[in-house]
Amino acid sequence: MQNEVNWDWSSFWSETVNQLKARISEQESVMWFGNLEYLSGTEEVIRIAVPSSFYKDQISQRYGAMINETLENISGRKLSVEFHVGNPQPVDKPIENDEKVADIPEKQPAAPSPKPKQPGMHSHTVSRRPGNDILNPDYTFESFVIGDNNSFAANAAYAISKNPGTAYNPCLFYGGVGLGKTHLIQSIGHSVRQDSPELKIVYVTAESFTNEFLDMLKKNNMHQFKNKYRSVDVLLIDDIHFLQSKDSTQEEVFHTFNALYESKKQIVFTCDRPVSELKNLTDRLRSRFERGLNVDLRPPDLETRQAILMKKIESRNISISPEVLELICQNITSNVRDLESALLKLVAYAELVHKDISVDIAREQLKDKFTSSFQTNISVDLIQKIVSDYFNVSTADLKSKKRTKAVTLPRQIAMYILRELTEYSTTEIGYEFGGRDHTTVMHACQRIESRMKTDSTLEPTINNLIRTVKDNIKS
Repeated sequence: MQNEVNWDWSSFWSETVNQLKARISEQESVMWFGNLEYLSGTEEVIRIAVPSSFYKDQISQRYGAMINETLENISGRKLSVEFHVGNPQPVDKPIENDEKVADIPEKQPAAPSPKPKQPGMHSHTVSRRPGNDILNPDYTFESFVIGDNNSFAANAAYAISKNPGTAYNPCLFYGGVGLGKTHLIQSIGHSVRQDSPELKIVYVTAESFTNEFLDMLKKNNMHQFKNKYRSVDVLLIDDIHFLQSKDSTQEEVFHTFNALYESKKQIVFTCDRPVSELKNLTDRLRSRFERGLNVDLRPPDLETRQAILMKKIESRNISISPEVLELICQNITSNVRDLESALLKLVAYAELVHKDISVDIAREQLKDKFTSSFQTNISVDLIQKIVSDYFNVSTADLKSKKRTKAVTLPRQIAMYILRELTEYSTTEIGYEFGGRDHTTVMHACQRIESRMKTDSTLEPTINNLIRTVKDNIKS
């Protein structure tokens, strides 16, 4: 009988991690491999504990193939890795002297959600005290669906939550309505609170910040206000576009920013557009917003829209056919909020009318949403086609890197018309024209506006193109 070989699975894993760390940056190493714990091993699989579902998805997507390849090279065996959220009990007996398995500390269960705030309570500080937490419990990294449109932003937010006040400070997330900015910024708050409950975290909208500031100013109680916001470890301010034209609030935000930044405290903002597009904002505050990492969130693609609705359906145990799901995702392309609103309407209809949702019923109930989304969706392709046909260039030319006069002018006109007829941000417009930067779009629109003042033929041409676009939408 052959002697049984006792493989040191934990050593295989430790060496795998060491080799991987040599192939990636120190920042990646700390962020993605600093919180992994070996659990157990068999002749087929190594089991590793990870802190969250978000973490599991990201490390599998980013490093899964690299991990398996390295592990196989080290062990000489066809081994795979399984990631387990939390800290499940080892399924095999600990290896003698294998301290890594024996010494894994038990993770404490998450604290119960605080009770809802009572009317009149106005504290925005995130802490473990009941009634003092306005973070939405649904806005966590685990519930955030990642796609090509938001992966950069999601990974930046997660990195911030694990090392607040270090690499990405300050950070600003920007994008249109319903694309997940508030979800991400609140996810940071939840994650930091869970990892470091001793830290003081404040989440506040720019509007609430302004109202509280003015109220304290009237009451001559600015010392309390400043102490509240300048003594935090993590400050999360949502919707800073609200600060436009509010000079006194901008002044207070500026000094609050400086106090926190100099103390190496984390600052995160969200905005509905790039900071460069904000009007009536002081230059020095604008420079503070732009100082750190600025990341945009774009509308979700089809695959991401499907994943978003599937996650919502699973979490609420909703029964809906794949055909209806596909219908919604193909016709509502604007943002996450509109997607979820459409699903909610169908669920409400099914519950109130006691009917299963067929494709025909879904189409009838959502026709208004479909029409609005359809018009917005076709605007890009339609505008590009009408402009390219008029100037006898191809739509591919408009999206290309060509900078000849024959292509540049039509491209600038198409960008200008798209900005005039839709709610697309300059970032989204740039994306539709070969992934150009939002500043390029701003410059193009400014050039067209300037030329229309000096070229008497340009404005009638653009007006004619706009009429053609509108006529095609109506037909």
